[in-house]
Amino acid sequence: MKRLAVIGLGLIGASCCAAIKKRAPDWNISGYSRTEATRQQALAKGLIDQSFESIAGAVRQADLILIAVPMGQFRQVFENVDATRDSSSVVTDAGSTKGSVIRDIFSVLESIPSWFVPGHPIAGSEQSGVDAANPDLYVDHQVILTPDLNTAADAIDLVSFFWKIQGASVSQMDVERHDEVLALTSHLPHVLAFNLVHALSDDDEHLEIFRYAAGGFRDFTRIAASDPTMWRDISLANQQALLSGIDRFAERLDQMRNAIARGDGDWIMQSFDRARTARTLFSSLTDQGAHPVTETHPSVFTTTEASQGITGTIRVPGDKSISHRSIMLGALADGITTVDGFLEGEDAIATVQAFRDMGVRIEGPHEGRVTVHGVGRDGLKAPAAALYMGNSGTSMRLLSGILAGQVFDSELTGDSSLSRRPMRRVSMPLGQLGAVLATSEDGTPPVKISGGQHLMGCHTDMQVASAQVKSALLLAGLYADGETSVTEPAPTRDHTERMLQGFGYPVKRQGATASVIGGGRLTACHIDVPSDISSAAFFLVAASIVPGSDLTLSHVGINPTRVGILEILKLMGADIEVMDAREVGGEPVADLRVRYAPLNGIDVPESLVPLAIDEFPVLFVAACCASGQTRVTGAEELRVKESDRIQSMVDGLKALGVAIEGTPDGAVIQGGGPDFRFASASVEAHEDHRIAMAFSVAGLLSEGGVVVNDCANVATSFPNFVGLARETGFPLTVSS
Repeated sequence: MKRLAVIGLGLIGASCCAAIKKRAPDWNISGYSRTEATRQQALAKGLIDQSFESIAGAVRQADLILIAVPMGQFRQVFENVDATRDSSSVVTDAGSTKGSVIRDIFSVLESIPSWFVPGHPIAGSEQSGVDAANPDLYVDHQVILTPDLNTAADAIDLVSFFWKIQGASVSQMDVERHDEVLALTSHLPHVLAFNLVHALSDDDEHLEIFRYAAGGFRDFTRIAASDPTMWRDISLANQQALLSGIDRFAERLDQMRNAIARGDGDWIMQSFDRARTARTLFSSLTDQGAHPVTETHPSVFTTTEASQGITGTIRVPGDKSISHRSIMLGALADGITTVDGFLEGEDAIATVQAFRDMGVRIEGPHEGRVTVHGVGRDGLKAPAAALYMGNSGTSMRLLSGILAGQVFDSELTGDSSLSRRPMRRVSMPLGQLGAVLATSEDGTPPVKISGGQHLMGCHTDMQVASAQVKSALLLAGLYADGETSVTEPAPTRDHTERMLQGFGYPVKRQGATASVIGGGRLTACHIDVPSDISSAAFFLVAASIVPGSDLTLSHVGINPTRVGILEILKLMGADIEVMDAREVGGEPVADLRVRYAPLNGIDVPESLVPLAIDEFPVLFVAACCASGQTRVTGAEELRVKESDRIQSMVDGLKALGVAIEGTPDGAVIQGGGPDFRFASASVEAHEDHRIAMAFSVAGLLSEGGVVVNDCANVATSFPNFVGLARETGFPLTVSS
């Protein structure tokens, strides 16, 4: 691509011109604006090479045409572009709403042409016009494309390249979802800012008010300095989604007004605390390069070879499994449950949000501290809408068990990754208790649960070892008549059984069978969440394979059903010392010291596989650095995690020069020994947090570095992974 035509030379269009001139100076840019003064100004600043008085002149022989005009002008401009463009030209736009763009094109052509790619750069400024042109406006910002099914693949590639060369990250989203999300996160804030300033400016003493306005007023209303014409057009173009957002905000504002009027400090505190927690999560995601506004996440991790060992003393975040269960059982308990060490990741926050939506007052999390005001076993209320589980399979499966026993109907949804995961493995055994759950035709979310069912306890012999399915059945058993029992084919994590007993609910355990009798009550307690051994695993392997390493991981949970990672690494020859073993809140914990040691390949005992099922991605990395062959069998569960973890690791490790072959239930890996180095390559994480972190560890032994794409979901389980990794010596960078 060498010829670009830009229709509209305001902030967005002019900044694109400036960005291209800075990064691809050999491109030829023609520009059109309705006013001669704007065109001459763009020429004088060197933003365009030719100025045209007509759209027809500007688009002639253009490879790519960018329409960057206010939404109210789009249809007229598109008609002119359609009538005069060369047949080979690709056309895109930069409009803030996409539904109106599609409607305008349909009104002209009655279909979406293959050469048009709707786009929206999530960047801007309260400044406007050519003078505001910024060549770095799109660096580290998102551009969302909303192509039609008929859009040509090469057209999408061309537009993606156009934005990426300007430093932006490009992702795709459904048109309706785009407009809904942007109405809430961009359009509504602008409407609120404009209206607040308008309301205060109507006051006779507004000059005095503005003179003494604090920083909060300045920060909140900064965007009210934006172009009124542009935002008028956006408001009308995205009318329905914006109206829905205004209604939602008005309802919440009315609730706040009533709480203030009646002096309800508890309600106000709960609202502010919930907002603060959500804002903190947003900040942590942004700091990691994650962009939760889209459904495809472009965060990229790059790890280069470690020049020295992985060292220091760190404490990884709280155990995710225990964090989930602390909220669930705390909500169902009588009294107030306090939690320390809570994992402030997206998955655990999804569980918090779900129970808040069902009427449970939850304060925090704040620095790992959460307070849950339990509503009792039967105190949950019907949520106003579907409960969104994000990427958390644990939340969805365990909640299925709890919700199966409620008197109200409910629905569980998730992100694009969770929406591909199998749910019949939990819906079918729950059906044996009398629960009524429906999934999609292929057994994936959403999960719709019919309330008001009479549950009867029964026995289930599980065919596949799964702590999530076992837990769902036991939690449903709290609401069933009689005894509910589950027998596992192999041991899995027993956090649910331990925590139920911690809340005073009897659990009978005999061999591979756990059982509960329904109808009991839970009593609130305090929970101290140990550090997650699944998160510690990445550092255990990193320190084991990088020469010169000596790392201590403090307060790590060493529940007997979770220590497979330790046993497997020790069998491979790892130097791991378990120090100060103790019990905290019913869970065994210890400090783990790991030092570099040459590893040997092994046949992983199948008895250890369920005890390390989440750690196998990084164990595959350890096997690559061992002397001899490592064989993993009995791990078919890995194929139905956030991704097909066997295939994801096989594909990525082959790209990194590893001799590995996948099998239906595992893999065979030929290790390269202590001197092995991974090849330099770019690999895919497939929206799977553990795959992303595993390949980041591999990069420590790659001379040219390993680039890992699609890493934003790391925040689901390990929100401060990047910071801790760098602290211990990872040469890790994040880009988007």
